[in-house]
Amino acid sequence: MAVLDITEIMDLIPNRYPILYIDRVDELVPDEKIVATKNVTINENYFQGHFPGNPVMPGVLIIESMAQAASILILKSEKYKDKTAYMGSIKNAKFRKMVRPGDVIRFEITMKKQHSNMGTVDCIAYVGDKKACQAELSFIVPDKKRPEAE
Repeated sequence: MAVLDITEIMDLIPNRYPILYIDRVDELVPDEKIVATKNVTINENYFQGHFPGNPVMPGVLIIESMAQAASILILKSEKYKDKTAYMGSIKNAKFRKMVRPGDVIRFEITMKKQHSNMGTVDCIAYVGDKKACQAELSFIVPDKKRPEAE
């Protein structure tokens, strides 16, 4: 059973179709850890061109999906309520397995450190029990509230 469903996710992060990549949150410990899921289907618009006859999810979209899961973790913190998290950097990204239609990606994001309005998270994307991608992402959360939250 999901801890957060898609409507609750959309209440937290500003991403919308066609660039909302998290389907549900399975586990959440604010300020510590999140486990989130994306169901990859052939209906994703990027599969039309990446690649015809050999559909593979673009690595940059796996990183974006990890950033969205990280944003949910970050924005569930009381100190960042009603704000927007932005990616500041990507370090040590490694792609280990192709992600294809029919795969279910499980994102495990762990808060590494926070300081004021910025910090870093460790991210791993799994398909089954195999690592598909891993990276360290940094984030910044400006003081200004989201316009729709004001």
